[in-house]
Amino acid sequence: MKPVKAYSSTGSESLSARFTLSFALMAAIWIVGLVGHFTVLEEWPALALYVLGSIGLVLYRGKTTGEWNEMYLAGGDLRKSLMWGGIAGVLLFSMDVMNTVIYYKNGGAPMSGMQFILVNRSLLYFFPVLVLAEEFLWRGIMFSAMIERGVNKHLTVFLTTVFYVVNHFAVAPVGMKERALMGMMAFPIGIFGGYLVLKTRNLWGSVLVHMITMLSMMLDIFVIPQLLR
Repeated sequence: MKPVKAYSSTGSESLSARFTLSFALMAAIWIVGLVGHFTVLEEWPALALYVLGSIGLVLYRGKTTGEWNEMYLAGGDLRKSLMWGGIAGVLLFSMDVMNTVIYYKNGGAPMSGMQFILVNRSLLYFFPVLVLAEEFLWRGIMFSAMIERGVNKHLTVFLTTVFYVVNHFAVAPVGMKERALMGMMAFPIGIFGGYLVLKTRNLWGSVLVHMITMLSMMLDIFVIPQLLR
């Protein structure tokens, strides 16, 4: 007979809090983004809440409850995570560059809104922090809480990816067409990253995937349009 894994009431309460807080943060980001969209504030408050809230919530949970392993920031198979994260990142990088070349050759418009905020508002160096915030929320605290709550693992990967994609419409301070393009790029990141975390129980390979694909996004915006002129 297999032993039954017992959960303490404290552990159950901690999981319930992690689950609730992750979804509460997502709801707050979307509400703030919706309000900002119809006011002069635009999406900047939602973006600030997204970054500060995601990183702050994970660090708070880790420091107060020691859930570093549970949120996949520690433990698991780090080596395997980084190895497959590098492979997946290079694959997605190549796919993105090829798709971008086809997009521009077919008359696609440059991402001028994103280029403006990266250059004119000096947010280019902000991307590593944004990547950490995104991974901490979607593939860290929310993903782990759903898995531990018994949600189907494939459904967990899919839902957290969909939430991640939709979130671009709530926080990206650019036009809707560019938000849609960013959402399209986000979908494979979420799927690859989700299954990588699922298999290795470690978040850092997914962070690596995300960082590499952000480099391809820089090429999409600053290099490829110039080469195809």
